[in-house]
Amino acid sequence: MRKGDWLITALLGLVVAGAIAKGIYTAYYPIEDKGIPFYSTASEDVQHRASDLYRDIGCRDCHTIWGIKNIMETVPAPSLDGIGSLRSEDWLYDYFSSKNPQSIIPTRLKAKYGMPSYATLPESERRLLAQYFASMKVKDWYLEEVKAAEYKKLTGNPYPKKQKQE
Repeated sequence: MRKGDWLITALLGLVVAGAIAKGIYTAYYPIEDKGIPFYSTASEDVQHRASDLYRDIGCRDCHTIWGIKNIMETVPAPSLDGIGSLRSEDWLYDYFSSKNPQSIIPTRLKAKYGMPSYATLPESERRLLAQYFASMKVKDWYLEEVKAAEYKKLTGNPYPKKQKQE
């Protein structure tokens, strides 16, 4: 063996041993695939019209839905996945109708990146957005993840762990 070949051989041996160990572990402790946690309760018509509006008014310039991100996105705005599991349609309508959304949810971003007011949109469009976002749900097993992301977005702090009851 040439100088240094033993190091390459040892590293390859570690990689192979790791792969074998992972295979054995997953054979005894299989990972349950729970599927995709996101779903919508909206009709196809509402989904189509609202997603067009979402694009037209520029929501996707800052926000993501179903993990789809605009490659030009530079604003660290929250994902809207599961927002309907956190907020009601009435709450969302009031939020979209507010002349100052930061009075409802203060932004931690620079003012120019804060949520714009959609109070000037026609009422029908604000209601459509509220209905659409309220329909964006997550399955129960994923709800704590969504709550944690929302908490971190609002406070900048990690989500407090639940205390075990004794």
